[in-house]
Amino acid sequence: MSISPTSPDEIIEKAKVFFKKEIAASHLANTKKLKNLNEFGLNPFLDKYKANFLTGNDDPRSIAKALVYPRVLGTSINTTFGNKLQKFCSEVLEGFASTTSGIDIEYIDKTDGRRKYCQIKAGTNTINADDVETIIGKFKDVRNLARTNNLNVGLNDLVVGVFYGTEEELSGHYKRLNQSYPVIVGSEFWYRITGEMDFYQRLTGAIGDLATEFDGSQVIEDVIDSLAEQIKNKIDE
Repeated sequence: MSISPTSPDEIIEKAKVFFKKEIAASHLANTKKLKNLNEFGLNPFLDKYKANFLTGNDDPRSIAKALVYPRVLGTSINTTFGNKLQKFCSEVLEGFASTTSGIDIEYIDKTDGRRKYCQIKAGTNTINADDVETIIGKFKDVRNLARTNNLNVGLNDLVVGVFYGTEEELSGHYKRLNQSYPVIVGSEFWYRITGEMDFYQRLTGAIGDLATEFDGSQVIEDVIDSLAEQIKNKIDE
């Protein structure tokens, strides 16, 4: 199968559209859902402590802030990004789409000119021990298939590409995986795909520039107001 590569500029433009349509839209929808107190698992041992730690008091609005901020700025957006990763590959990196089972993308590596069969992961701490075994199993299947079809696929041609971070930040699970198959992370990964040394900075910068289009402060305030009222009613019961 011949690879029809997507140009670096195309990747950036598609990534911007994807971020607006998939990441930001989902983030907004998930934030609005938080108006319902049932979305949270209240912890009577910690909720007032966290509120005091954050604001200096434990009134209903402070408790609401302590509940909302971690979800909106941490769990919610990170989960959305991870869940949308496969869709990112199919839409933004469509020129590198793979027809090989268990492989997300295929590309010609700009450092050695060889075809790479790549599993995509989001960040440097996004796999567990079971994931390591799953990835190794999939790569073994690809090698067996390659032998059957007389294809030249070496150990270094089966790689894990990590979207962001640095090699030093890789978790122990990635480091264990790297003993068998290369784990390529952040700027190095994007360079190998595009051939542009500064592509990672260009891509993250382009996404960062979109931030000015999204002001969720009023939505967050509305969510906090709603939760504070529900918390107050619960306390008064």
